[in-house]
Amino acid sequence: MRAETCDAIVLGGGAAGLMAALIAGQRGCRVAVIEHNAEPGRKILISGGGRCNFTHMEAAADRYLSASPHFIRSALARYTPRDFLKMVEKHRIAWHEKTPGQLFCSSSARDILSMLLDECAAGGVGLYTGERITDVSGGEIFRVTTTARILEAPSLVIATGGLSIPKMGASGFGLTLAARFGLPVIPTAPGLVPLVFDGAEDEWMHALAGTSLPVMASFGKKRFTDGMVFTHRGLSGPAILQISSWIPEGESFGLDLLPGYNVFDTLRAARRERPRAGGISVLNALMPERLARVLAPRLLGTSEAANWSDKTLRAAEAALKQMRLLPSGTEGYAKAEVMTGGVDTRALSSQTMEARDVPGLYVVGEAVDVTGWLGGYNFQWAWSGGHAAGLAIAARTHHQKA
Repeated sequence: MRAETCDAIVLGGGAAGLMAALIAGQRGCRVAVIEHNAEPGRKILISGGGRCNFTHMEAAADRYLSASPHFIRSALARYTPRDFLKMVEKHRIAWHEKTPGQLFCSSSARDILSMLLDECAAGGVGLYTGERITDVSGGEIFRVTTTARILEAPSLVIATGGLSIPKMGASGFGLTLAARFGLPVIPTAPGLVPLVFDGAEDEWMHALAGTSLPVMASFGKKRFTDGMVFTHRGLSGPAILQISSWIPEGESFGLDLLPGYNVFDTLRAARRERPRAGGISVLNALMPERLARVLAPRLLGTSEAANWSDKTLRAAEAALKQMRLLPSGTEGYAKAEVMTGGVDTRALSSQTMEARDVPGLYVVGEAVDVTGWLGGYNFQWAWSGGHAAGLAIAARTHHQKA
């Protein structure tokens, strides 16, 4: 089979890969994108409940988890959420702000994918779907063999994603390939993922499956106030997904079931104003009834409010505001929004995403050790990192041809 030549080969037709391709393509580079799924952008299509939370206007380095927390600053500064929003508005895609800074498509996530594909087409990008990669080699020229073709180029982009949501075709291929080229990899784990519990914790949580309420989840200095939902296996909801990325294996985290409440004062007022009320009735004014029925007997006993001592109220406050929970694990990559860990950013240029010791090799997206908060931050990392790589490929290509 005769090899086809181009300026850059992008492995992966997801958010970061398409962004890198369209930026380089529109700057005169011949770019080929290889996607093993039958359709590109499958994670884009399922994101945000099918409406794609395509960015967060407050994206900044402190909203990301990485062994090198400052790495993302350069890419984010040079391609901001507002820059991506300009592209969205150029394509007349209707959008709305669900919560402050959190932007969604008003119609469908397919609008974002169609936009990226149109931008790729404008740059003459070749998109090859449904092709499995069988071999990758490199030196001065990278050679990629698929089930349908052989491609050669002086630049190669690893944009194959991470391990989250394997039913969408996710795999560790990109990490394996990066390691083959000598790039160090930070140990990976499921991120933005529901937590599971065993023993006594599992027993009372299981009985509350489907119950939800706003909470504050914390680990160290990280605190997330948002919704939480009890599941048949443990805990989920935005606050839990957020904190899950920050909890080391085998460690506990904090949970405030009544953020914003001074529980001691509230319970003392109930004792004074509703002396004949029971604990369930009092707590039900603060939280869902099912949860109140589980917690009230444990914290307040079965006597009327008039009989509660200050010591009892202080203990109840501590239990409700400073609960410590030790997860037995997570629901794994099948339910994880993202993967934490990945290619060590110290091996990459923060300005170009190029491997420092392998000229022409770029790594973008989820395969890199950069994990954003829930709410559009990971898409913005894909856009910013892809943009940086695309610009660098174009500059490198023009320099080589000069």
